[in-house]
Amino acid sequence: MIYFDNNATTATAPQVVEAMMPYLSGSYGNPSSSHAMGLTAGDAVATAREQVAELLNADPSEIFFTSGGTEADNWAVFGGFGSRPQHNHVITTKVEHEAVRNSCHTLEQSGARVTRVDVDRDGLIDLSDLKRALTKKTAIVSIMMANNETGVLFPVEEIADVVKGNSDALFHVDAVNAAGKIKIDLAAPGIDLLSISGHKFHGPKGTGALFIRRGVAIKPYLIGGGQERAARAGTEAVHQIVALGAAARLATDLTLMEWVRSLRDRLENGILDMIPNASLNGTADRSLRLPNTSNISFENTNGEAILARLDDIGVCVSTGSACNSDSHAASPVLQAMNVPYSRAMGSIRFSLGRYNSEDEVDLVLEKLPGIVESLRALAG
Repeated sequence: MIYFDNNATTATAPQVVEAMMPYLSGSYGNPSSSHAMGLTAGDAVATAREQVAELLNADPSEIFFTSGGTEADNWAVFGGFGSRPQHNHVITTKVEHEAVRNSCHTLEQSGARVTRVDVDRDGLIDLSDLKRALTKKTAIVSIMMANNETGVLFPVEEIADVVKGNSDALFHVDAVNAAGKIKIDLAAPGIDLLSISGHKFHGPKGTGALFIRRGVAIKPYLIGGGQERAARAGTEAVHQIVALGAAARLATDLTLMEWVRSLRDRLENGILDMIPNASLNGTADRSLRLPNTSNISFENTNGEAILARLDDIGVCVSTGSACNSDSHAASPVLQAMNVPYSRAMGSIRFSLGRYNSEDEVDLVLEKLPGIVESLRALAG
């Protein structure tokens, strides 16, 4: 099996599995309990909080555990907006993940005004558009760090300067597909809220975190007991949290991402050189994309058919966001980039990871041209 779908999810690292297993068996105490088993669990949660904080260069007191990226994004958008009752305006972009896009849509249906900033054909935003969109009524700006479909990076530090220099809005960053692939440094002020998800960097599914900068108050999203310093109710999933911490510790070392970058470049160059009418979606400047991601369109064929043919030979890829895989419409991200329909419907996302190899890249380069050629012949 060749797995080139690491933006959808990653394999749980062996070190992470090893770290979490004791908390599924002997060390099963509730971290809110005062006895020895509870204290052991509480210490494990505290250690994981420190490990996640180190990944983000944040303070442990600013890390709040969630069930994943979707909850963290929802909490940031709804909680941030709800904490500004005198403000009714939200700014986001047209290429956000569904967790942010649909949250903003829900607020809009409830009466909020939402501005969706355009991107250009390379998937990049114009900061002057963002500046013009800001008003005294803007409650929150939610913009991703890295696009999950194209890998395009947004300049979040510069965006923070624009937001803070022209409004009193909160700034939320969806870093779900950035964490573990590029450095994240929250030491400088500007980013108020930031979301991550463990299964994107070799942790298990169902665990994530929201960074809330000290001094920023947002409304709780889950109501109940006093867990997570009364900010997020619900008994902590200790084994999941420990696993998130172990994955964060692994992801702090980005050395292997240069190897991943070389594999991505080898694959991308080979496809664009060998297959006629193949084109890149997203900026050609690789320094402005995640080191692991290539989104490539194969004109006059169908991405779902390519995916199926690759799956038949044991190669896993995607046609876009895994959270929107049941839709047969062109990706909203590619639509926002004005990618022609004939190209958008033939797009494939290749997202590589730490466990891929040159041999795997070479096998895909050997098989893919024939697959595309045969599908084009069938289409006439």
